Formats: sequence, structure tokens, C-alpha cells
Amino acid sequence: MEEKTLKVLEYDKIIERLKAHATSDAGRSLCAKLKPSSNYRHIREWQRNTSDALRRITQKGSGISFAGVREIGDILKRLEIGGTLSQTELIKVSSVLIVTERAQSFGKTDSEEQKEDSLSEIFDMLTPLVNINREITRCIISDDEMADDASPGLLNVRQTIKRTADSVHEVMQSKLNSCRDYLTDAIITQRDGRYCLPVKSEYKAKVPGMVHDASSTGLTLFIEPMAVVSLNNKLRELAAEEQQEIEKVLIALSESLMPYTDVIADNIKLLKKLDMIFAKAKFSGELDAVEPQFSKNRSIDIREARHPLIARDKVVPISMRLGDDFSTLVVTGPNTGGKTVSLKTVGLLTLMAQAGLHIPAAADSVMGIYDDVYADIGDEQSIEQNLSTFSAHMTNIVHILGKADAASLCLFDELCSGTDPTEGAALGIAILNFLHNMQTRTMATTHYSEIKLYALETDGVENACCEFDVATLKPTYRLLIGIPGKSNAFAISKRIGLPDYIIDDAKDRIAAENESFEDIISKLNEDRSRTAKSMQEAENYRKEAEQLKERLRKKEEKLEAGREKLLRDAKEEARRILLNAKETADEAIKNINRYGAESDQSAAEAERDKIRKNLKDTSSGSSIVVKGPSKPVSPKKLQIGDEVRIMSMGGVTAKLTSLPDKDGNVFVQMGFMNSKVRVRDIELADTESSGSGIKKNRQNNTPQSGYTKSFGAKALSVRPEVNLIGMTTDEALPELEKYLDDAYLAGLNSVRVVHGRGTGALKNMVHQRLKKLKYVKDFRLGVFGEGDTGVTIVNFK
Repeated sequence: MEEKTLKVLEYDKIIERLKAHATSDAGRSLCAKLKPSSNYRHIREWQRNTSDALRRITQKGSGISFAGVREIGDILKRLEIGGTLSQTELIKVSSVLIVTERAQSFGKTDSEEQKEDSLSEIFDMLTPLVNINREITRCIISDDEMADDASPGLLNVRQTIKRTADSVHEVMQSKLNSCRDYLTDAIITQRDGRYCLPVKSEYKAKVPGMVHDASSTGLTLFIEPMAVVSLNNKLRELAAEEQQEIEKVLIALSESLMPYTDVIADNIKLLKKLDMIFAKAKFSGELDAVEPQFSKNRSIDIREARHPLIARDKVVPISMRLGDDFSTLVVTGPNTGGKTVSLKTVGLLTLMAQAGLHIPAAADSVMGIYDDVYADIGDEQSIEQNLSTFSAHMTNIVHILGKADAASLCLFDELCSGTDPTEGAALGIAILNFLHNMQTRTMATTHYSEIKLYALETDGVENACCEFDVATLKPTYRLLIGIPGKSNAFAISKRIGLPDYIIDDAKDRIAAENESFEDIISKLNEDRSRTAKSMQEAENYRKEAEQLKERLRKKEEKLEAGREKLLRDAKEEARRILLNAKETADEAIKNINRYGAESDQSAAEAERDKIRKNLKDTSSGSSIVVKGPSKPVSPKKLQIGDEVRIMSMGGVTAKLTSLPDKDGNVFVQMGFMNSKVRVRDIELADTESSGSGIKKNRQNNTPQSGYTKSFGAKALSVRPEVNLIGMTTDEALPELEKYLDDAYLAGLNSVRVVHGRGTGALKNMVHQRLKKLKYVKDFRLGVFGEGDTGVTIVNFK
């Protein structure tokens, strides 16, 4: 891309805003060099990098700082030739390695949400040299300070220096106290690194020692007492030793880095690249931009595009297409109507997209990829009238025509203006026709009616206009494709205050065909406004319908989910109640049989009341309602000996032993138990009639009901074992439960459950269920002769 085009389209301002998001000087330097590419593969990779960086920032809640990345090429050169680095240089290398480690940690994709992306490979290529960097940071505290424990030798020297310095201070303090009258000030000072006392010149002889300095007046001499000369000499020697030990540490640290100069250089390149990528992502977030799609035929279809350099609350989005149905677009309309802004928006977004930057537009926007973008836009052309001369324009246009081809995008603002309108229009048409024949994608703004007519008459050339509201004398800045625009010079002039007689005179001077053409344009604009309004209303209705449809779908899903939950809960509750009823019934039958054998009627009646209370509590605590009599019986038709069913006990058959009392209660015989029930809880059994229609047992006088007969029949029909082999656990569970219930009710003491060996799944299921049954006394695996471990022996209580 030509530098002139980048400057005209204000690409440099985009780069400055991009640099503001980089966090290192090296990253900002790389951003400054960013130029649009024409390589499709590179552009797609850059766009993916930006999108993936933006996704990582969103997932982690923040970006990553690359502060500390420096250009240290000269330092690495010194290492390559075996040089020793200073503390400051080592700190710069360490800074790069610290950022490398931080970036590598940020780039890890351990969680399920953080999947591999186009940046994963870059992060994986980073080599932080953790152990070497830890040694550097351990030894070097600052540019001019090294840790005491950087090496054993340095530690020993510094400890000796401290002891010697303490001795010097003790001697000097003693000397100061003894010579206080001879001193100008009672202080210990240093001259040339040696400890001295400020002695009055007249008392020089009183303080033996070496004179190192004198005051400007000559009244004070700085004397090193003889008692500390040797100690000061020793401190000088120790300081030299300390420097030697520091040099040894620097040599060791430098040597540890020498094999990794290429690794460090690669780290810097990768970190600079990542800094720029994440700057692009942050810039995308600032603009609320999106990754565009790219066409293969260099067509453009941008929707709701915003100029990135205009404030979000002021910019008006435009939609524009070019390259599919037409290769040339002629934009007309009044001055300050937004033509130049539209032109710059298309050009600048093209450059941004080809530089890997997201564009501020709708997500389905499509951009073309061009080898070159050319622009002839005068200075200060954001909104103002072109101030360039015609010759300057033509010089630029000649340059463009000499280089443009089918892979170019050409942008012209006020094509061929600044000269005779007739000649300018003819030149403009010729230029557009030349580019059109080369299939160059071209967008031009103009006021010439002749060029509007050319666009109407030529295939592959389309008109467009920037909408202008004459009533308010304000542009709407919306770009409308398919309709030529009016300059609205008369309307604007009248609105501003030009006298009507001048405007009328001007109208009379316009040729009839030109006036007719302008009238047609006005009518087209009015029709378009009405159509656009109708389409917008239809679109609003469609969106509203879609929203209603979506709300209805979500409501149906919510209702369906609620219904399924209710069904699951109801089934689970029903299963719980049935299991509880089974256990209650099992326990009750066992007790009833025991009480009957013992002729304990009061205990049996108490058990009956307990069952009734349990059923009542179960019924009140659930939504399952106990079924009442389907054929209610009249108390007057009941006779002693009638067979009835007690519906509150699940339809158990019993024999009537008394007539209803005043409260509507009767006594019935169930096996050995005589119990009181309410008339509304019973119905006549469906049997052959005798007398009152009730079956009589005439074989003996002992009351006998279907209740006891049913257990007798059950006892005869239950086998002593059940075979579950060949079933799944889901199939076997209900079969096992039914068999065990029948066996227990039949009065069997023990049974065999055959489940086989196999995988052990059936055996485990059987044992788990047996542990939960209250009427099971114990169980065990079979022994030799009983079926071994393929059989479980169950004993009932």
C-alpha cells in the first residue's frame, strides 16, 4: 500500500490508537510498523489471532501485560562473543524472562472452556528459562546492589568488611572522645574513602596522623589518625576483593545465559507479536468491532459500518456493497451530506481488515482483499469542500490510472471538480469508464448530473446518494444505493435566506431536460423514503414476531420441563408409597395371623387401627387418593353373613357379622380378626345371590372369607425358588420383589434366589435389595449342594 493512501485515509491515526493498547515499548514499535497485507492466508491468520486474543481476554476477565519486554539485541551480541554483562544488563534480560514466564502461564489452556486456538502454538514456543532467571533475581537486587549470598566468597568478604568497619568506628569514636577539644566538629567523616576527623589547624600536632584534605579556609584539616590507618588500608583491600567476587558472580550468570541467546531473541520476537495481537484485541473491544468475512471476488458488503475515528455517539452507520452486481459506485448528494465520510469509511475499513484489525460493523459484513488501495481525496476532506486545485487532482489521478488494475480499489472524492463543469463531467465519465472496463472496484463522489446519467445507462455502474432532509436542512448521513442524489442547492440556499426572486431566476436558467431530471430524482427519493419506511415497519413486525415466537418457545420448554419434573416426582412418590404400603401390609398380615392364632381380638383390633391410621397419614401426605366403593350399598339391604369388600383396605374381602349401628358402623370378619368399619367404606362382593343377593357359606358355620382363602391358594402356588439367570438387573428387580412378597405372604420360611455367577451384577442387585426388606431375617450364598455362589438363600422373619 502506498504511504500517501495510508495518510489520506488516516490509517496512521488508527495505528496511534492501536499503539495505545500495547503494554511494552517493543510492542508499540511493532504496532507502528503494521501495514495492510494482500496475502489472503496472512490476513485470515491475523484476523483469527485477534479474535482468539479477544476471546481469551473475555474468558479470563483481563488481558496480559507485556511491560518489561525490551529490545536487548546489543546485550545478546555481547553474550554471543563471550562478554560479561553488568548488573543493569542482567536485570534487562531477567525482565524479558519474567514476562516470558508470565505469558506462558497466561497462555495455558487447562480448563474445558479454554480450548486450543491459533495462539496456543505461539504460547507453547515461549521458553522462560525459569531456573536461570531465578538465579539472576536471587543474586541481583538492583542496578547497583548485589545480594550478600550471591556467592559464598562474596558473603565472606562482606562479613569481614562489616567487622573491620565496626573496628574502625570503635577506634575513631575513642579518638573523637579524647580529642574533642581539638576538633572543629565532633563528627567522623570520610575523605577518599578513608575515615578522618575534622581537626583545627592549630592543633595539627595534637592529633598524629595523615592529612587527606583541608577546608577552603584552611582552618580545618581532615586527619586520619595513625591508629586507624592500617584498618582503613584493610578496608580498601577488602573493597577490591568484594569487587572481584561481584565480577565472578556476573561472569557465572553471563555464562549461564550464553547458550540461550537465540532462545531469548526468539522470546522477544514472540512477546512483541503477542503484545501487538492483544493490542488489536483490546482495540477491537474499544470499537465494538467484529472479525469480517472475506470474499473471493474482491466484493464488499459492509453493514452498519461506522467510521472508527468519529465518536460513537455521533457517527451514523452506513451499509454499502460493491463488486457483485456492479464494480463502480457513483455517490451523489449535497455538500456536508456524508459522501466523503462514506468514501473514507470504505477505504479505512479495507485497510484495517487487511492489517488483521477487526472492523466496526455488523457481524455478517464482507470485505474484499486488494493488492492496492488508491485514494484521491483532498486535504481536510472529512466534511469540508475540496480545496485542492484541478491540476493537483489530475496529477494524482494520472498516477492512479497508471497503476490500478482489477486487483485494486480506487476512491475518488469530487471526481474532476475544480474546472469547467462540462469538461470535468466528460473527463470524469471517461476515467470511470476506463476503470470499469478493467473491472477495477471504484467508488467516486460527484455533483455532475452527466455522471449520474452515465451510471443509470451503464451496466455494472450504480448510483448511490447520501440522504438529506430538506425540511431540516440537515443530512442524515445514510448511504442509499440505487438512487442518484440531488445537490439541493436551491433548497439549501432558500433555507439560508437567499431571496426567492434570485432562486426563481436561477431556476429559469436551468435547461428543461436538466430540471426534469432533477424532478425525477426528487420523485425517486420520495418513493424510496416511503418504501424504506414500509420496509422498516415490516422488519419491525417481523422482529417482534420472532421475539414472540422465541418467548413462546422458551415458555413451552419451561412448561415441558416442569411437567416432566412433576411426573418424575409423582412417580417417585407413588413408588415410595407403594413400597411403604407393602412393608406395612406384610407386617400387618404377619401380626394378624399371629393374633388370630392366639385368639387375641383386642390386639388384632389395635393392629387394625394402626393400619387405618397409617393409611390415613399416607393418603393425607400424598396426592394419591384411596378409591371408594364403586357400588355403594344401602345399610337397609345388608344382612349378617353377606360378603363385602373393604375399599379403604384395598378391596380386601370380609364377611359381615353385624348390622349397621346408629353411627353407620358394622363389624366384619377377616380371617381370625373381627373389626369395625364404616358402611361407606364397603361394597357388596360380586357373587351369586342367596336371599339378599349375598353368597352364603353353607358348608359350615365358621365364618370364612376370601381373605384367608387367598392366602391358602397363594401358599400352594408359590415355588421355593426363583430363577433370574438371563435377565438384566432392571428386568430382574421387579421379578425378585414380586416373588419375595408372594413367598412371604404364603408363609414360606426360606427360599432360593438363583442368579448365577456371571459378572456379579445380578448377585449384587439381589443382595442390595434384600438388605432393604424388613421382612427378610437374613440371607447367605449357597454352599456346595445348594448351588454354590450362584444361589442366595433367603430366610424370612
